[in-house]
Parts: sequence; structure tokens; C-alpha cells
Amino acid sequence: MDEALETHPGADAPFSASASGAAAPFLSSLLSSIETISRATSPGIPCGEHQDEDDKKRYRPRTYKYFRLLPFDVEDDAHRDAALRGILKNLYISIMAEDFSPGALHWTRELQGWLNLKFDMARELRARLALLYYHLALAPGLDPNTADRFSRMVITLTKKKHYLKPGEDLILDWRPLWKEMKPLVFPSESPLHQGARRRSSKHLLKLCLHASAYFDPKERRAILDELLPYFSTSALSNAFIVAGALNVMLPTSPAPPTEPQSQPSDLLPTFFHLWSLMARSRAFDVCFIDMLSRMARDYLGCTHVPFAEHGIFTREQSDLVFTAILRLTEIPVGQANSPYTSLDYASGLGVYLEKDRKKYPVPYMVARWIAHSLSPLCLTHESSSVLASLEGLLESIDTFFHPSNQGAWTGFLAQLTYFLTDIFVSRWNREQSGELDVPPERRINDELKRRFVMALREVTFMGLFAKSSKVVNYYYSTLQGLSYLEPDLMLPGALQRFYPSLQGLVEVHRTTSSLCGLQMIANIMAKQKGYRCHITALLALALPGIDANDLGKTQYTLNFIQAVAYSIPFVPLVRQGGKIHDTSLAMSWVQGEMERMEREGQDVRICYRDELSDEDEANILRSSTAGLGEFVLALLGKVFALLENLPDASHLRTGSPEDNVINTLPAALTPLFASLSPELFDMALDKLATFVSTHVVHQARDAMAWICNALCKANPEKTLKVFIPMLIVNIRNEIDYNGAASDRSSGTEVLPRDRALVWHVSMLSMCVVHVGAEVLKYRDELFGIAEYMQQKCRGLPTIHISNYIHHLLLNLTHTYPIDNALYEPDSVPNGPDVQDWGRTTRPADLTIKWHRPSPAEISFAVELFESQARSAAQKIEQLMSDDPPVSRKGKNKEWSDELSGSLTALRLIISGVATLFDPVRASGQRRAASQGANGGGAGDAGDAGDAGDAGDADGGAMMELDDDPLAEVADDDELNRQFHYPAGYPLSPEDPAYDRIHNLREDIGRLLSRTHAFLNANQEDDVACFTALYVTYRTWITDVGIERSAHPLERLLRLYKADVSPFKISGLRKVYPRPLLIKRADAYQLQRVKYNAAYRKKSELDKQLLLDLAESCTSSYSDVRRVAQVAQDASLKVLIGGRPLVIPVILNRLRAALGDNDHDRIKGAMYTLLFTTLIKTVMRDWRFAPDLMRLYIATASVDKASIQSLGSSALYPLLDFGKPLERMILYDPQVVDAAIRPSEDCSAAIRRRSDFIRERRTQVEAKKAALGLELTRMARESHWKVANRCAIFALNCTLRFDTLGNPEFVELVAKGTNDPHPSLRANYLSAFSALFTAIDMRAVYSHSYQKYLTEDELDINKRSVLVSSYGPDVTAKFLEQFERYDGTPEYYVDCDHPGWLVWGNEFTASRADPEPFLAYDEVEERVRDQIGQIITKEWLRQCFAYLKQEPRDSGADRFRMQNLVLLMNVFDLVHYGKTAATFDDVVDLVRDVYGDGSDKHQHRATSEILGALLAGSVDDPREMRDRAWGFAAPMMLKIIADDLTPDNLSYWMTCLHVVIDAKDPRRCRELTEALTSFRLDRSSNAAFKESAKVQLVEFIINDAGWHFRNEKPILEDCLAHLDHPYKSVRESIGRVIATIYRTRYHESFRDVSTLLDANKAASSVGLRAYQPTDEFAATIRDVFARLERWRLEREPGQQTPSSYTSGSKTVLIWLDSMLTSQECVQLAPFFPDPFIDQLLHMMDVKEDPELMKLAYHVYRHLPNVPLRQGEDEAFIAALIRVGKTAGSWHQRLRALVNMQVIYFRRLFLMQPEQRMMLFDAVGDMLADPQLEVRDCASATLAGMIRCSPARVRNPVILQLKERFERELRENPMPKRRRLPSGGTETPVDAQRQIVRRHAAVLGLGALIEAFPYATPPPKWMPEVLAGLATRAANDAGVVGKATKGILAEFKKTRQDSWSVDQKYFTSEQLEDLEGVLWKSYFA
Repeated sequence: MDEALETHPGADAPFSASASGAAAPFLSSLLSSIETISRATSPGIPCGEHQDEDDKKRYRPRTYKYFRLLPFDVEDDAHRDAALRGILKNLYISIMAEDFSPGALHWTRELQGWLNLKFDMARELRARLALLYYHLALAPGLDPNTADRFSRMVITLTKKKHYLKPGEDLILDWRPLWKEMKPLVFPSESPLHQGARRRSSKHLLKLCLHASAYFDPKERRAILDELLPYFSTSALSNAFIVAGALNVMLPTSPAPPTEPQSQPSDLLPTFFHLWSLMARSRAFDVCFIDMLSRMARDYLGCTHVPFAEHGIFTREQSDLVFTAILRLTEIPVGQANSPYTSLDYASGLGVYLEKDRKKYPVPYMVARWIAHSLSPLCLTHESSSVLASLEGLLESIDTFFHPSNQGAWTGFLAQLTYFLTDIFVSRWNREQSGELDVPPERRINDELKRRFVMALREVTFMGLFAKSSKVVNYYYSTLQGLSYLEPDLMLPGALQRFYPSLQGLVEVHRTTSSLCGLQMIANIMAKQKGYRCHITALLALALPGIDANDLGKTQYTLNFIQAVAYSIPFVPLVRQGGKIHDTSLAMSWVQGEMERMEREGQDVRICYRDELSDEDEANILRSSTAGLGEFVLALLGKVFALLENLPDASHLRTGSPEDNVINTLPAALTPLFASLSPELFDMALDKLATFVSTHVVHQARDAMAWICNALCKANPEKTLKVFIPMLIVNIRNEIDYNGAASDRSSGTEVLPRDRALVWHVSMLSMCVVHVGAEVLKYRDELFGIAEYMQQKCRGLPTIHISNYIHHLLLNLTHTYPIDNALYEPDSVPNGPDVQDWGRTTRPADLTIKWHRPSPAEISFAVELFESQARSAAQKIEQLMSDDPPVSRKGKNKEWSDELSGSLTALRLIISGVATLFDPVRASGQRRAASQGANGGGAGDAGDAGDAGDAGDADGGAMMELDDDPLAEVADDDELNRQFHYPAGYPLSPEDPAYDRIHNLREDIGRLLSRTHAFLNANQEDDVACFTALYVTYRTWITDVGIERSAHPLERLLRLYKADVSPFKISGLRKVYPRPLLIKRADAYQLQRVKYNAAYRKKSELDKQLLLDLAESCTSSYSDVRRVAQVAQDASLKVLIGGRPLVIPVILNRLRAALGDNDHDRIKGAMYTLLFTTLIKTVMRDWRFAPDLMRLYIATASVDKASIQSLGSSALYPLLDFGKPLERMILYDPQVVDAAIRPSEDCSAAIRRRSDFIRERRTQVEAKKAALGLELTRMARESHWKVANRCAIFALNCTLRFDTLGNPEFVELVAKGTNDPHPSLRANYLSAFSALFTAIDMRAVYSHSYQKYLTEDELDINKRSVLVSSYGPDVTAKFLEQFERYDGTPEYYVDCDHPGWLVWGNEFTASRADPEPFLAYDEVEERVRDQIGQIITKEWLRQCFAYLKQEPRDSGADRFRMQNLVLLMNVFDLVHYGKTAATFDDVVDLVRDVYGDGSDKHQHRATSEILGALLAGSVDDPREMRDRAWGFAAPMMLKIIADDLTPDNLSYWMTCLHVVIDAKDPRRCRELTEALTSFRLDRSSNAAFKESAKVQLVEFIINDAGWHFRNEKPILEDCLAHLDHPYKSVRESIGRVIATIYRTRYHESFRDVSTLLDANKAASSVGLRAYQPTDEFAATIRDVFARLERWRLEREPGQQTPSSYTSGSKTVLIWLDSMLTSQECVQLAPFFPDPFIDQLLHMMDVKEDPELMKLAYHVYRHLPNVPLRQGEDEAFIAALIRVGKTAGSWHQRLRALVNMQVIYFRRLFLMQPEQRMMLFDAVGDMLADPQLEVRDCASATLAGMIRCSPARVRNPVILQLKERFERELRENPMPKRRRLPSGGTETPVDAQRQIVRRHAAVLGLGALIEAFPYATPPPKWMPEVLAGLATRAANDAGVVGKATKGILAEFKKTRQDSWSVDQKYFTSEQLEDLEGVLWKSYFA
């Protein structure tokens, strides 16, 4: 429970509804997981010398002393250890007896409970247990659910590194885990038919992510040796799988310096090389950033690895990572498309290794990499360091943080800033405390911290006002973290923005943002000198936020007040005789500060440490507190006004804004009232009491009661003295004089007459709860008024009266703290003073005042309980008597109201004294007197040992339930808790009260049962009474020992989480205000109580009540059923062994209802059995399971839609019904012995338990077999709906490894495959395939289940080939063998990966001449023979006919793999001569099926049959294969040659793919040779056939990958036909060329060492991938030369297609295909020449829009291709050349498009020279003769400036500003001279001069547009704007228009901030701007 409580970083729930349960903690999904990242994976905490060396349990001592703070004595360590020994002993017995479920699971759960109670075990034992659970979680044969529980235990034990340090305390072996994971991702590499016992990928991945931290870093090389040989991009998914596996498996912690090739400098170049092999893939970017960021974190403290300004990385590596980060933000740039392509869709099984993006957010990984690479070394390298790059990154994208600029990137950037801050704060705090051992020169110092905060400051202030609530929450937490690091940098800016917002000067969402921001920094401000003087002013400004018209704002205001109340005492610090008497000093000071902030604007700099002397600051602070009294009164006034305006509560839904505010009020006022000075408290009390007694605000009743409660808790003595007498008098007056509640009221509305009474009763009931023993002073009054009200009142108010008694009982009997003070009592003896602001109490100094029930309180409670319970019981008896006081007849339901009122009263009274009930006594057992008052349940931990021993006598202490072996003890939570720990139970068995209350409880129980019988007999339709009765049942059963029905612990924890969030700082331990530390202790106390009361045994009375409930679960009334089902479910969770008691009752009810066809009862029974927690038990308990199944199947024939839909939704949870139990689990007993072997001998217990388990397996399996046979027989003659279900479950019950299946079942399935009903057919077909698989599986593993588990397969046709056998030139020889299809090779290589990246030592191959597989034993032969008899020619004919049927929905009209799989199995029997049908029969039938081939359904059926013949015989002996291929291959080729149509092409493509995919191309030589010999025919007019054949060729090349060696003729043929006339053919040609070149690439290093060395030698970022060969380069140049020739031949303006247009389109398809896939960089050398020019020419062919569009599409890919450093020079030069010199303006315009994109994408990689060349070029293009180019150049320039880091941006701006201003001066508007003839003469170069002037204006405009949101505007901007306004705005034509446009755009983007921005202009500049447009536009 507490794990989640302690860990996640500080952005929790302050902004969602807080308080009593509406707190849906913000980011909950994210943050519950961040704990798994944040602290869980922080580097191991070093064991400091200063620490207790003898502390063998934790590296970091507990911050919070849980046991010391409890109000009762707890067990000592010896008791805890004894309990632990008992748990482990039982665990040992269970494991050794193979009793995993329920045995080992139950003891694992007990162990989890032991840990949750904050008990610590020795580190060495913890490590042994982690090893044991890791071993068990991966044990072959174990049930997946059990394995998952064990792996969760591994995670629990290793979660926090302060228990176990990786490498020192615990090392896990990666191999067993990889052995489990490998078959998931490389099924072809693993043994056959293992799918059935695989763990789910999700569980394995979760285990792997936690365990990998404990893998030995020395094994890193071994892991690389294992994984890298699988890497290949020829079959893309292999690359994704290897990258994913490296990411989750590779340990990133430092290896010893002596380990070869294990240091970052050895590995990183290869990692960067692998990364570059998959360009344009987002998954790869994420994967490698994740891996590198973990390395950065783990190497932070490693001294033997050099650490510089880029951390452990080099500058090149760092620049590449930042470039990837920029890509990941997916920020749009210009007209570019995404930097990623659809490559990730090809990841195949790699998705199993992808981390969940919600739990492991990508920005977190990025932030982790940056924050752990920072060090003071960054400060010495200004030009290039991680810090400089971070600053550059944030400066270049800062406009994307602005609230007005939101899009897909917004969430990423918000998370990035939050995680950066969070990890940095955590690192800073842990370095300061010494918890993080970092060499001194790498530790964060003050200067680095300053620079870091400065880098994030501006973007955080922008983000604070974001529009989305989810996004803005990240920024609030960021603000808190940054303010914590550098208050003087953050707080002035925050106040400068928040003050105007609170004064209502800006829009509303800024006000709410300011309130939330203040809530997060209130605590930090309260501690900071000077800033704390602002707090009272801020409180006063926030008050208007409490407004009934804006409930959201109200809630945030209350949250802020709450945060302040937890941080400062509300005590006026004005001293008698001091100089300060009032608030005037503070008011004038704050006013001055606000003016200063307004004056200095957002750059305000304040440092109160230097500005104010301590004395002055103290005086200002004292003065500021003088107004606190007025504030409190004003606040209460506001709250009362709010309450009076709330809507009626009955109209509210939970979670509505009103509900949230009502919940927030007590949360905010509790700390406020608690921190008031006595004088202020009296004022508040007086105001509140007056309001309560003079007002009745009915709709705000609950809210007001909560507020009264907050006040009472703060000072019970003063408050009760005022409230109790006043309320009692008012209640009596209402009853006596106003006739309130004098008769029955109908409906749910309280009558106006009764409202005042209900108001006062509600106040009273909240005044007497959680106020401690103070109520005893008013004992008689409280008791008296309770009696008086019970006598006098009727109708609805009675519920409120019962509630009052309930609260009074809670207050008297519960244990809770009565201590809300802000400070320890002795720390402020004379009251708080200035230095106490913001002071927190250390957990070690905490003392708590608790309330424990005293004897006087218990006697009062018992008396009250007795009198109230007796009167309610009496009333119920009277109502059920023959002569009831109220008639049961009549319409007005008065009887029903009376009865349900009394039942509700009983319920509330019982739950009020729940803590006095003893679970042992409630179970019907007597407790010995010696087991005294301290035991919360079965004695204290002292008895733990005995309990364990006593249990051993009957074999494991758990089979006390049912010794019937069929009774699979349903669930591990069904078993009794063996160990209890003191939880402060207040009574002892000798107390007279003990017996009194238990007897009374039993009387009530019996009365409830009688009421049940009475209602069933007389009032069966009285839903209201039944509802009240069953809710009371539930409370009676569950509320024993703890008031379980109210979920007190969960509520408290939710509140606690919400309350601590504003105070949570990463890396600090519980630095919380004292009231919150007390809350934590209360939660722990409740947790102990809950632990003891979790389960109990059933008494006779419990059994009776359960049977009553079971009966009503099948009532005819749906409302009654529903309540009974909920009550029963809740009760069964508490009572051990309750489920087997109720199941038979409900089964009988269902049987009867089916007999009577009573639909309502059928529904009730089905729902109860199949949709509540009963389903798990009823499926596993084989006394009931067969009945359940028979009845479930019978419901299929009930003719009612709702029952049918119930039945079909129940099918999914039932799908595993009847599957075999665990038969054998392979684990190593030595591991278990080493971990937990007990000192005493347990062999007898183990033997007994083991025998029992085996007996149970045998008996249950016998039952299953019998049921399977019964269902098989039923299926034969039943309606299809029934048969459908029979088929599913008969398969589960019948199919077994040992027996395979009985003959009846085999016959049913084999014949059923041809059933006329389609859905039955599908079910039988899958069952038939499962049967075939089972036969094969059994044979392959030599009929031994153990061999199946150990994966020891008998595969006669597989062999391993040693790589060394090829000699030195491995790759060439290896590939050579694929070139020839004739002759018999030695073996076939089906896998694509051996040798693609590296050669391992060996690889798997298959024999080229397979031997027949004949290793079947008699069991398998029997079934094969039986199936063989059934499969006759007639059977096949029918089967094929059904294949040919038209499917019912068009979605099913595709090639169906399930048919193929079945037919492969059937044909296998045919080949081996086992079937009645012969191969010739098959041949005849296939020809019949195909017929004339005119119908697409014929094609679909034929493709499935031929696919099965071809694919199924590939591994068969030569003659069988040749026979099948001899018939099927020619037929298929003939169809492909002659009969393909668009309708049937997809079937044949899938068929081909199935036959050839992942197989050696030589296996399918007939198809490969025939298809690849296809040549294009330009004269053919059958475009479709040509393109279809080319597509099939593409398939063959793609599927064979780099093993396809005969590509040359195909390539030549395609290149010769580039200008093919048909579009579809051209597209296919383009793709084939791309596919051929893509599959030519492979690296083939000799081994991993060579790979690592080669990359290390090449550069720090490894070798360049995809270097183009000379041959490739020649081809490209040749193709483009041809295009150029064709271009020149084409007539300009020619409308018809030409060789040029056709050839260009083919080439574009080819380029597009290559540029969007991983090998795009292969084309990089050709970008500058010939690509750019040729693409631009193609875009100029206006007559062919398709060509233009395609060319533009390809052209836009170019800048997205990730080039290496330096490779961009020629590309940029070419773009500049085109931009400046191209003859066509369209081409110049398009050059600009790519300039901006490449500039942004290569921000971190581009050399300064290139950068300047681009700026100069774009600047020059502003003067382009063409207007469109000039406009585009201006936008491009603005974009480039905007996305440049400041150190690049600032010098460029000054340079450009000077240049453009000079050009504006030097190019005045030319004057036009009038001619005498009346016209005007334009000087010749006037046009050129206008263009130059326009260029200057556009250039200056670009500078302004580059900063659309910068507030305040940069210093140079006002001058530029004014200059434009005066110099150019009045020009004629395009210059004047452009100038006005620039100024108007500036004004438009500044509307929100103009009030601030205008201060930065001089009055002359403002006048100049106003003069531009005729009206005062800028006023």
C-alpha cells in the first residue's frame, strides 16, 4: 500500500478536487509509474562511513519512525522475525510440495503484507528471496498467473535501491529470462509448439525492466554476443527486436575497468552506428535515447570513465542526441513533413519489447540524459557542452511554449520541462545529503544550478498560462522545483506575473493559473526572507476568488489558502510595546514592491537577502500580520456567501465542481483553524456559531457541518462549550414548537418544515466526531437528545438522527490523533514568532497526541449502542408482528419507510462500534483470556510461532477448509491470516462490555435473518426494504474490527496524497508540515487495524446470512438482486471459505429457473455466478465446475436476447475452463534450499502436502475427462448454439498431452470441420488444428512432458553450421551458394539474420534432403489412423466446397490462414499415406474447385489449397515435396500467368508470401525461378498483368532479402523500362528497383569484437552506414543522364506523356521508396547533384500535375534525411546556388522551402560557416525580382532567426538590422518625373530600387516576426518599428503595403500584452506608430 505513497515526484493532486475523496490525483497514471522510473532506477546509494555499519537492512535509515509514533505498544523485532520465519517456513513447504497455487501464492501474499507493515528484513535474506522468486517466476511448467505473481514479488523486493545494491548485494542471471523472451520475438529460432506455455509478453517485459538493473555489467559483452547476430534490416522486424531487446536487457551500470570492450568508449560508437542503420524511425530514436540516458545516470558516479562537458559522451555523440531530441518534439517547420516515416509499422514482434509510453514517457528519458550529463565542467566550455545545447534547444523552440501556440508538441515540451526540473532537483538534494556518491568535480555547484534555472525560467513562465489543464499542471510543479533551487531567480518573476492576475487585470485563466502557481510556491515563499512579507497581501488579493459564480477559481483559492495555512501560523506578531501596531508599514512596502515590479517588468531583479536588513524585514512581517484577524473574518464571510449560493445538493453528481468545492472547504479550513491564535480563534468561533444558529442553508448543510467539524477539531474544549448546548436547545425547539419530523414524509426531499431540524442535527453530528474525550462532559445531554429524537421523530430526518449516533459512537470508540498544531508544543512555548514562518518539524522530533478510547468512553458507547440497538430492534419486531403499529396495506408505503429507517439505524449503529468487535469472537470462537487486550485479532505476534506450528500438524496450516481433493482451494485470499500484530484493540475478553456487545451483535444478526424471511414471505416486492436490509447485512458481516464499509484507510490516503503534493520536493524525505506527518501516522495505525481485520472465519450466523443473500441473488426483482449480489460479493471477500457455501445454492436456483423457464431468475443466477468474484472459485472447484458448465451450456437454448448476450459476454472469462492443471514444474530445489530452508525438518509436512496435491490433480483430471466426454456426446445432437459451447469446452477438457483425446472427440471434431453451420465449422476447425498440433508436439518431444518443458526437441532435419567452416572469406562463400538453384545444396538457411550485421559462431540450418518424420508412438498413431479413416475423398470434397462458399461478411473475404493451417496438417497425413483419400484424389478435387477460374471465390479456395500443398511440403522428404510441388507449382504459375484479375490478386499474393516468406529462396526454386525470369514487355497492353507480375517479383525479392542473388537481370530489365507507358507498371518498377537496392546492403562483420573495434576506430559515432557502392553511383548518374536527355528531347508544353514524364515518375517512385526507408542516407551524395536540379525541372512540367506533385513530395524528403556531420555542405551550397541563380522563380522559391527545414533539422550539427552562408543567401533573396520569392524569403528568414539559439541569433540580428536599415536609407522611393505630354516617366532602374527598398522592409519585418510572443519586446525592436512607421509606411505600392502589414501583424499578436509592451516604447515612438493608420490603432 505504502509503496505508491512514498515515491512519485512532486506533481501530484493539488489542482484536482482535493479533500474527502474527490482527489483524483493529477497525473495519477503517469506518476504512479514515475516511481518505477524516478527513484527506482536512481543509482545505488553508497553506504557512507558515517552510517551504522551494523544496519544490515537498509542503506538509508527510515526517515519516519512508524512504530515509535503509534499510541499503543507494538511487537519487538524478535516477534516480527519470528513471524517472518513462520511465513518463510510455510513458503518452503508449499514450494517443495509443488503447492504453488494456492499454497506458495498465499504465503507470498502474507510476505507482502509483512513488508507493507514497514517491517524490514535483513539485506542478505532479501537478496536470497529476490533470487528465489526470480527463479520461480521463470520456472518452466508454472501457471502463468502464478508466475506473474512471483515476478511482481521480485519487483517488490528489488524496487528500491536502498535495500539492495545491484552488483553488490544481488546479481541476477540474464540467461533464463532471455530464454523465456526469445521465443516471443524470434519464434523461428526456438523449439516448436511452445506457444501454449509461454508467459505473456507484458509480464516478462515488466520483470525484465526491473531485473535488468541487477544483471551483471560484466555480462554486457555476452549479451551483445547473443543479441547482435540477430540484427538485420533485410527483415526489418529483426532490427526493431534487437534494439528493443538491447534496451530492456542490457545492464547500463559501470563494469570494472579491467573488463574488455565493456566501457562506454568501446560500446557507444557501435550503438550510434546501429542507430544510424535505422534512420527515420521514431522507435529507434526512443530506444537509443532511453539506453543512453540510463548509461548517463549510472556512470555519473563512476570515476574510471572520463567525464567532460558532455558527460561520458563526446561532442559528436551529444550533438546527435540533441538532434534526435529536436526530432522527437515533432515541432513543425515550414512546409516540411514529419522527420519520421511509417517504418515503425514494420517492427513486427518488436512491439512486445516496447515500453509503455504512459509509464515511461519519452520526455522523461530525454530529461534523464540531460540532467545526468550536466556538471560544473559545462561552465568552462561555453561554446559546446550539454548545458549550452540545452540552453540552445530551449531558446530555439521557446515560441512553442507560448499558450497561443499549442499543438501536438505541447504535452512533450511540458513534460520535458517538468522532468528536467524534477530530476535535477532530486540529483541536487541527493548530492547535498550524501545519498548520491558523485565525485566532487561532477557535483552540481551554485553557478550550474543558476544557469540551469535561467535556462528553464522563461519557458516555465510561458507554460504556466497554458490553456490545457493537463499541460499546465506540469508547469506548476516545474515552478515549484525551480523556485526551490533558486528562489531569487524565480519568485520575483512569479510575483511580477501573479500580482496583476490576482488584481483581475487580465483574463480569467491567468488568475486561476496564478492561484495554482502560488499554491505550489507558498511553502517556499514562507521560508524566504522578504518574499514571506508578500504572503498576507497575496492572501487578501486571492479572497475575491471565492465566488459562487466561478467554482473552479474558488477551489484553487481555497487550495492556496490551505497551502499557506500549513506553512505559517495565523498569529498577529504585533508585540505589546513594539514599534509596529498596524498594517501601514507592510501596506506601503508591498505597494512599493508592486510598483517596482510593474516598472521593471518581467526582467525584475530582486534579492531581499542583500536589500533588507533582518530587523526591517521582521518589522514588515510583523506589520503584515496585523491584518490577519480581518482576513479570517472576511474569509468566513466569503465562505458563508458561497454556501448560501450553492445549488441543492440532491441535484449534484459526484465529481461536479460544486462537489469538489464542498470537499475542498474542510481541507482548507482545518489547517487554518488549527493555526489561529487564541484571540482569532475566539473571533472565528463567535462568527461561525452565530451563523449556524441564525441561518438554515439547507443545500449547504453538509459543507457547513464539515466546517464546524474543522473548528471543533482545532479546539474541542472551546467549541463544544458553545455548540452543544446551543444546538440541543435549537433541536428541542424545532421538535416541540415547529412540529418538525412529526409525521411520515414521502420521497427523498426534506420538507421545508423539517429543514431547520435536519440542519441542527447535521451540525451536531459533525461536532461530536474526532474531537476526543471532550464529549464525555456532555454525556447526559447527548444521550438524552438521542433518546428524545428517536421517540419523537418520523420520516426522513430519522436517517440524520441515526447518523448523529453513528458519529458519536465513532468518536468514542476509534483511535485517532487529536493534534492539528503546526508546531511541536514545546518548540513554541511563548507562541510563534517571526522565525517560525515556514518551519517544518523533522519526523524524528515528532510527538503526537492520540485519542484512545478510555473505559468511561467505552461504557458510554456500549450504553448508547445498547439502548439505540434495542429500540430499533424492538421497532422492527413490532412492524413484523401480526398487529403492526402501521398498516402494511395501503399505497403510501409508510410501513416500508418505518422498517427501512430502523434497518438503516441498525446499520449505522453497528458500523459505529465496528472497532469494538473482535474478529475471533465474531467468527464464533471463544478467545482465551490470556490473549489479552493487545491482540488485534488472533493474539499478538507472540503467538505467531505457535500458530504456524499448530498448522503444520495437518500439512501446511492452510488446508483447514476442505479436505476434499476436488476442492481446489479457490484463491489464495481465501486462506486465513496466520500472523497478527498489535493494533490497539481496546477491549479484553474479561471486560463485561466485551460479551455484552458481541451478544447484542448476534441478536441483531438473527433479527436480520428473520426480517429476510418475513419480507420474502409477505413483502416480496418491497424493494426499499430489501435494499436497506442487504446493505445492513453487508455492514453486519464486513464491519468487524474496522469500519470497512467506509473505506477509512483508502480515504485517508487519498487525502494525504492530495495534501502533501504542494510540499513534495524530489530527493527530500517527508519535509512536510507537522499536521501531514501526523496524518501519515494515522494512516499507518489504520493500516495495522485493517491488516488484522482483513479476513475472518464464518460463524454459524454468518453462514445463515450468506445463504439468505444467495437466495436473494436470484430474486425476480432486478433491484433486489443487484443489492444482494453487491452485498454478497463484499461479504465473501471477508469471510474465509464462504464461496463454496453459496455456490451450490445458486446452482440449484439456476437449475430450477431453467426448468421453469423463469427468465429473471436465470439472469440473476447467471450474473451472480459468472460476473462476480464467484467465477474464479466455481471454475476451479471441481465439486461445482461440471454443474456450472452444464447449466451454462443449457442457457444457450433460452430464447431471450438479454440472456443470450449475458451468455456470450461470459464466454471470455470462461475460455480457460477445463484446461489442464499444472502437471510438472521444473525448478531447482537447491535454489529454494539456499534461500529459505528452515532450521527444523519439514519433510513429513512436505510429503503429506505433496501427496495431497498429486491426488487432487488426478481426481480433478478424471472429472475433466468425464465432462469432456459428456460434452462431446451432447455436441453431436444439440442445436448449434449449444454445440458451439460444447465444442469449445470439450476441447479444453479432453485434449491432454498424455492421451491426446478420446476417439469420440476425435470423430466429432474431424467430421464437424465440415458442419453445415458456419460458426460451428469455425470452432471445430480450430479444435481440429489444435488436435493436430498436440499430436505433433507430443511426437517432437519424444512423448515426454519433461522434454517439452526443457525444450529438448527431436528435430532430425535441423543442424548447426559452424561459421569457421567457411574459412576466412565467410560472407562471399555464404552468399555464393544462393546464386544457384540447380543441384542439391548441403543445407538450406531460412533465417535472414545470420551474418547480416555480424557472424556468430554458428547458425541454424535445415537439411536439404529431409528425412521422413516417423517417431510416433501408439497413442499418436491411434489418433492419426482414426483421422486418416475419416478423411476420405468425400470429406475433402465437402471441405473444399465450403472453402469456396461466399463468406457472410465482406471482411472475411480474404486468404484465411486458419484454413491453410488445417489443410497443411491434412495433406501431411495424405503424403504419409495415412488417409483414405489419396494424393491423386486431391489433385482431381483441386481441379474441380478451380473450374474455369471465372469466380473470385474459386480463386480464394484454390489459393488456400495450393498454399497448403506448397508450404506444407517444404520440409518433407524429397519425393513427397516434389510430388506436391510438381502439381501445385505449375498450376499456380499458370494461374499467375493467365488468370490474375484485380479481384483475386490479393489472394495469390498472400499465398505466395505464405509459401516463400522466411524461407531459403532455393527451397521454392520452381516459383522463384519462374517468377524472377519474367521480363517486361513494352508492347503488351495488359497493364494489370504486367504490374501484378512485377509486384510478385517484388514480393520474392523482399521475402528472400539479401539472400536473393540473381537480381542483375531483373534490375537491368527494370532500368531499361523506366519510361513504361502504364502507371501501375511504372509504380511497381520503381518499388522493385528500391527493393533490390535496399536488400543489397549488409555489413557482415566477422564477430562482435570486430564490429566494436571497427566502429571505435572509425569515429565516436561509429562507421557511416549505407555507403553507396561505385556501381550504385554509376547507375544513379546513368539514370539521371537518361532523364536529362529525355527532358531535352521533350517539346516544351507537350500535353501527351513522353519518355521524360514517364521515366521521371518511375524514378520518383523509386526515390520516394528509398527516402522513406532506413537506407535513405545511401542517396545523400547525390542530393546536390543530380537530384536537386532534376527534381526542380520535374516540378516545372505544368502539363503533368501528377509529376509535379510527386516531384515536390520527394523534394521535401531531402532535408529530413539525417546526414552525417559535414555531409550537408554540398547540399546547402546547391540549395543556395539554385536560390540565387536559377532562371525560374519557382525553382528559387522551392530552394527556400528546404533551406529553412535543413537549418532547423541540423541546428546542432551545422557548421557556423554553413549557417552564415544560409543567412546571407536568404538575406540576398529578399531582393529577388519576383515578389513571391521575396515574401517567402522574409518568412524563411523570420523562421531561421526564431529557431536559432541566442548565441547564434543575437549577433545575426544586429548584423541584419544594420544591413537592412542601411539599405532602406540608401534606396529611397524613386521620384516620378511628370512629362509635358501628361504621363509620368519611370527611371530605368527605379524598379530595381523599389525592389531593394522592399527587400529592406521585408528584412526588418522578418526580424520583428521572428519574435511573435516575446514580452517585453527585444530592446532593438521599438526603434525598428518606429523607423518603419516613419520611413516606409507612407510609400506607394508594394513597399507601403508591406510596411503596414508588418505593423498590423505586430499589433495583432500583442493585443493581450500591449499594456505591458507599450512601456518599452518612448512616447515619440508610440506617436510614430499611431500615425501610421488613420485611427489610433495602437492606443
